[in-house]
Amino acid sequence: MTAYQSYPQFYVSVDCIIFGFAEGHLKVLIHQRPYEPGMGEQSLIGGFVQTNESVDSSAKRILKEFTGLDNVYMQQLAAYGEVERDPGERVISIVYYALINVDNYDQTLSELHNAKWVDVDHLPALCFDHRDMVQKARRKIGETIKNEPIGSNLLPRYFTLSLLQTLYESILGTSIDKRNFRRAISEKDYIKPTGMIDKASSRRGATLYEFKERVDKAEA
Repeated sequence: MTAYQSYPQFYVSVDCIIFGFAEGHLKVLIHQRPYEPGMGEQSLIGGFVQTNESVDSSAKRILKEFTGLDNVYMQQLAAYGEVERDPGERVISIVYYALINVDNYDQTLSELHNAKWVDVDHLPALCFDHRDMVQKARRKIGETIKNEPIGSNLLPRYFTLSLLQTLYESILGTSIDKRNFRRAISEKDYIKPTGMIDKASSRRGATLYEFKERVDKAEA
């Protein structure tokens, strides 16, 4: 008998908080839990780590199964290991969050898994500790977006400064003064004007911008 055999065995799962931005709101992808405990309840996207994969590769696999995407911005957030967090068994969950463009994912795959986008400000009841996971991840991306151009993963290639400000406000959960926002963004120096004009919102139109470089990070 090895030393390992004298210790209790636990399940290890991965929960993926998949964020998108649509209709001026930060969204998260959820689905109906397909098995007990909590079958039919609203849940984050997740699954168990297989014997032949790391937790990182497990998270990437689950993300691709539900969206068809790989090599997207994804970060490990935290480990959730309360003894009774899962009423079925002792399960330790490693939580990741991902940022995707809602126009690029495979909608057919998501529908196959009964997945849907919901507004983070109006979350339905979620099973277990999943609501806390979403709130923690939102705070994290709120801290990160102040210093890194991670918005490039949520926005279309070309965007107005008004849309960019709406993205920041939806993540931070607060309104931002327009003048202060534009001054702060100009100091960051990671977006540039394209020379194109978007006339969808007004006759005069608004300048379209793009990120100078994308922030792609597909690992913890």
